[in-house]
Amino acid sequence: MGSDELPPKLPTLDFTSEDLKPGTSCWIKACSDVRLALEEYGCFVVEYKKLPLEVRDEVFGVLKELFDLPTETKMKNRYDKPLNGYVGQIAKLPLHESMGIDNATSIVATQNFTDLMWPDGNDRFCEYAFKYANLAAELDQMVTKMVFESYGVEKYLDSYIESTTYLLRLLKNRAPKEDEHNLGFITHTDKSFTTILHQNEINGLEVDTKDGKKIFVELSPSSFVVVAGDALMAWSNDRITSPSHRVLVNGKVDRYSLALFAFNSGILEVPDELVDEEHPLMYKPLDHIGLLRYYRTDEGYKSKCPIKSYCGVSN
Repeated sequence: MGSDELPPKLPTLDFTSEDLKPGTSCWIKACSDVRLALEEYGCFVVEYKKLPLEVRDEVFGVLKELFDLPTETKMKNRYDKPLNGYVGQIAKLPLHESMGIDNATSIVATQNFTDLMWPDGNDRFCEYAFKYANLAAELDQMVTKMVFESYGVEKYLDSYIESTTYLLRLLKNRAPKEDEHNLGFITHTDKSFTTILHQNEINGLEVDTKDGKKIFVELSPSSFVVVAGDALMAWSNDRITSPSHRVLVNGKVDRYSLALFAFNSGILEVPDELVDEEHPLMYKPLDHIGLLRYYRTDEGYKSKCPIKSYCGVSN
């Protein structure tokens, strides 16, 4: 095809149909599409119109308020769990700043975060962060149900969902100055089971494909990106690979985004149904929070594939 070859794009799935209900032909096709997209790319774009425009506008409005707070206030965002609290003021990543609300689908956890940032209260922030987290969690659970069903292991779904909590990371990448590099965040894979990403109108996500190409992801206001994390890669016994991705910030407008990460508080195991001659067992049972702690060690951080060095089966 030569120079006329079109740049690769992520698959875009449409979840807006009223007919998208378990058991329908529309649902069965979506299950298959989700699995194929994850097996091929490790991620996909989904059109999902259940986020009302008013909620979306308010969420990005309160995000700006949050990041306009003094740095010392933002740095109070700390958790015992690794990778959950404030990240910023990093010399090599001057454009990046982020915070986390652990267990964000709980109003108590969101209120605690709000009170920490605004001791005098900020009902708007609490209301819209909570609404958004629950809406994104609903989408995540729909996708997860499709993944389990498409592999014929839906009998394990309820116990997985019951032991899953959601971390909502609130992210800002400021626009680079003239003399600055445009790297918003380093190349990495997510340590979650699944991640749901949403952004303001500024694109910035770049995903690596299996064959070494790069896809710069362009999103509509009603679209989200679903990303497979390392824990899903292990659970699927390497049928799905968690994709490497980074953030690049171009232009003169700050990029705000939201990432909802699904973490399992129990032990994740490869379902027996996903082990066969073609797919020998690749992973031991996985303590998901243990993976986060391992990733923070020197060995975990330097490892080419932390999930494999943490719980991979050496053949």
